[in-house]
Amino acid sequence: MAVWASALKAVLPYVTNIVTAAIPAFTSRMGQDRSAEVTAQQIAELQGAATHNAESVKVLAEQLQRTVSAIEQGAANVDRALRRLRLLAAASMLVAVIALCAALFVVVG
Repeated sequence: MAVWASALKAVLPYVTNIVTAAIPAFTSRMGQDRSAEVTAQQIAELQGAATHNAESVKVLAEQLQRTVSAIEQGAANVDRALRRLRLLAAASMLVAVIALCAALFVVVG
């Protein structure tokens, strides 16, 4: 419990800075009675922010699609290389068995 208290005491002075930075910079409120003009301006700002977010999500989705395609291509390349290596290992094993049989034939016979 003491650890949490000391951590809280260490973080508390920075909370106001974090909160101030995290609050969106939209149009400030003008008291309790908002005029229709300020409300319309805030709605326009929110619509602009939503449009910007939608564009950002679209760009991120395109980047993710390219990344996934590149990963799939890389996986296919690795799969082909692995098949080649397995074939090479099988051929090496066959050559080793033939060499062993020849060596035994020479030694025994």
